[in-house]
Amino acid sequence: MNIKISTTIGDITVRLYDETPLHRDNFVKLAKEGYYDGTIFHRVIKNFMIQGGDPDSRNPAPGAHYGTGGPDYTIEAEIKPGIYHKRGALAAARQGDEVNPERRSSGSQFYIVWGDVYKEGQLAQLSKQLEMQAQQGIFNRLVAEHRAEILQMRKNRDQAGLMDLQERLAAETEKMAREQGVGGLTDAQKQIYTTVGGTPHLDGQYTVFGEVTEGMDIVEKIQQTATHPGDRPVEDIVMKVTVLE
Repeated sequence: MNIKISTTIGDITVRLYDETPLHRDNFVKLAKEGYYDGTIFHRVIKNFMIQGGDPDSRNPAPGAHYGTGGPDYTIEAEIKPGIYHKRGALAAARQGDEVNPERRSSGSQFYIVWGDVYKEGQLAQLSKQLEMQAQQGIFNRLVAEHRAEILQMRKNRDQAGLMDLQERLAAETEKMAREQGVGGLTDAQKQIYTTVGGTPHLDGQYTVFGEVTEGMDIVEKIQQTATHPGDRPVEDIVMKVTVLE
């Protein structure tokens, strides 16, 4: 399924992935309803991404900030192995993990990736950082599950017990990381991010559900546009989204 995002500076054609049917069908539904028509790209960050889909940004007020609007629902995450945040990827915005641990997507807001093209040395360093962050996340979740036990040990000043638990949780973290395939960047990711480019640190965090097939020059123009503090473009870039049958 293909859709066209017509903007005031040119058109972008996007192919929606069949591998993410919940996001595909929702985007098509909203597009056919005219939900996106007249809205703006309200958040643009150079060398990173362009974001739109906030219905509150229709007929935008000068100086207003947008990014909290949407329908009264979210979408179950469809984060798929092998689908990456390469340059031109269409992905769903969402609230952060602290309030949204299931990583459910916004009902309407989306972004298109620009990112960077990385050198091999840069990716090697980033890969190690991502591996450490992923393992730290697992460890933190395990600690939270043992919170009552830890508090009791602290109350009892049981240092030996705390050390033993820490060692057990560290071992469990390593085991879970292996089972979940948590680690650094794969060879496929390295190939993409050293050639096409993108935002590798977002992989596994947000649902990617499509990719630009035409109009990357327009995406580039949008991400290079001048912005106000808060990342809203100085000149509003208005869109209309249609489904290409």
